Amino acid sequence: MSIEDDIAFLERVPTLTLIGREALRVIAISLEHYSVARGQALFREGDPADCAYVVHRGSFAITRADPALARRPGQAVQVGPTALLGEMALLTDTRRPATATALEDAEVMRIPRMVFLRTLEGYPDAARRLTRELSAQLGTTLAELDKVRQRLEAIDGEPRP
Repeated sequence: MSIEDDIAFLERVPTLTLIGREALRVIAISLEHYSVARGQALFREGDPADCAYVVHRGSFAITRADPALARRPGQAVQVGPTALLGEMALLTDTRRPATATALEDAEVMRIPRMVFLRTLEGYPDAARRLTRELSAQLGTTLAELDKVRQRLEAIDGEPRP
């Protein structure tokens, strides 16, 4: 693939499109392409995370060791092309919250955290757009968690922190 092909593909990734074509060009220059065989884990829950992956081809099952922590208890979440896996690792030192296993032969693009952060430093408007979007997503998540807390309080009649 050419750099232009990589940029065009990255523009289809919802979170990444926010940073704009020029910033994506910088990221595309540093992308690493990896093939992942069917059944192979791209990463495992608990592993240190220093990058994110964009699924370019194929699909992955995302699973949690504790089903109670899964988004869909008892089921793996399936993701395919343009999915961004491990996006929090682009911004902060973290561990993988789940395991990603290839459901078929797949290809991913690896985006190292240091490249992403340096790109945001060079493109402050991109950083502001990304910050606004992530803040909105966090607000939505917090509102959903508050609803869950309220339901739990209604069930057992005890306030929750």
